[in-house]
Amino acid sequence: MLVLADYDLITAKAMLDSKRDLYLGFMCHQVIEKSIKAYFWFVNKSKPPYTHNLLVHSGKSSFESKVSSDQKFFLAELMP
Repeated sequence: MLVLADYDLITAKAMLDSKRDLYLGFMCHQVIEKSIKAYFWFVNKSKPPYTHNLLVHSGKSSFESKVSSDQKFFLAELMP
């Protein structure tokens, strides 16, 4: 999963360079979602819930307790 997140991060950089902001936001969401899902797998040793909600994944994996309130706000802002 982290390999896919890394690929998406490279894609996000390409979107930033080409000023394709809509796709940049989408790719940033993908990078964070895949990274948090990988953390979920690591912590819970089980498949993450089927949702694209970053706050659900971060809450159910204890990732939420490791980030600041500004970072939680950023996760909420990235959601569609």
